[in-house]
Amino acid sequence: MKPETQAIRIQTEQTSQKEHSTPLYLTSSFTFDDAEQMRAAFADESDDNIYSRFSNPNSQELIDKMCALEGAADGYVTASGMSAVFASFMALLKSGDHILSSGSVFGSTHTVIAKFLPRWGITHTYADMNKPEEWERLIQKNTKMIFVETPSNPGLDIIDLAWLGTLAKKHSVILNVDNCFATPALQTPIAWGADLVTHSATKYIDGQGRVLGGIVVGRKDLIQEIYTFCRSTGPALSPFNAWVLSKSLETLSLRMEKHSENALKLAERLQHNKELDWLKYPMLPSHPQFEIAKKQMRMGGGVITFQLKGGIERGRKFLNALKMASLTANLGDTRTIATHPASTTHAKLTDAERMATGITPGLVRISVGLENSTDILADIEQAIHHSK
Repeated sequence: MKPETQAIRIQTEQTSQKEHSTPLYLTSSFTFDDAEQMRAAFADESDDNIYSRFSNPNSQELIDKMCALEGAADGYVTASGMSAVFASFMALLKSGDHILSSGSVFGSTHTVIAKFLPRWGITHTYADMNKPEEWERLIQKNTKMIFVETPSNPGLDIIDLAWLGTLAKKHSVILNVDNCFATPALQTPIAWGADLVTHSATKYIDGQGRVLGGIVVGRKDLIQEIYTFCRSTGPALSPFNAWVLSKSLETLSLRMEKHSENALKLAERLQHNKELDWLKYPMLPSHPQFEIAKKQMRMGGGVITFQLKGGIERGRKFLNALKMASLTANLGDTRTIATHPASTTHAKLTDAERMATGITPGLVRISVGLENSTDILADIEQAIHHSK
């Protein structure tokens, strides 16, 4: 079956009630028929559920679907996207290790890498996604992992995953790719050589701004280490959220097609607006990595970014002038969302840190929703005009 079919047809085994839709398993623990069955479960000699912090039928269904979509051997789901990213670091890195990361990363990911990992003796180096020729020399003898977002949040930088996968294997380094912006509907990093793929399921996987969730899938041996770490430290996804996210995957392919279609229309129109210094969207020929995007992405996704003339103050005025688009920190919703990172999501970074991660003063991120494209365009254009 094709991945989009598997996202619909993979389900937890029916109960005696013969339900058509998977039920909710709202239980903290599971019972056993006898002492031997319980012993075997705790000894990892069976797949029986023990405790919902370890596993739950709703979580397993979500894992099975995501593995099918990403082409992964195994996976684990967590309470948020950041707990998935953090678990993928802490389960596999130790004191004395080094992580090479793309400089263009989400603000909270930057905080983990630059401020928290050093507390455990884990060092890092940031690499410029626009200068791939420099990456190999930045790999150190103690480099254990390469971490990238592609497309990046919010700068939409893109890196050649086939090239990066080859580089990681050459140096026996784990390649960990944040696939949040593209989702497996548009891009499958494992096919290009990634060992791990992480997601904030809060975004496009849910798609309607309802629940938090995180996902990490990949090589079975690596996932086992992540599972062991999470089983003890407890960043488990709730059964209810897992149920919501599993149902959401049934429409992921359709939603990403519409998000991408609307975003491309908006980008093609706005790229000529004289109030913008520049605009970036993966499937515009003007994007610096346009050819790479065409090779490894099926469509461009639902996010566009542009630089407003006038800096931070112009960015604030733009947000205040919007009439339809929502002002919120989320993205990947059915509803169009506008964010000004320099004054919101990345406001706690220093000016130097923001510039290093591609956050210019007037940068605006638009998460293009599923509304009629003419309505989205009208709101963005009038806000640009009234923010002068």
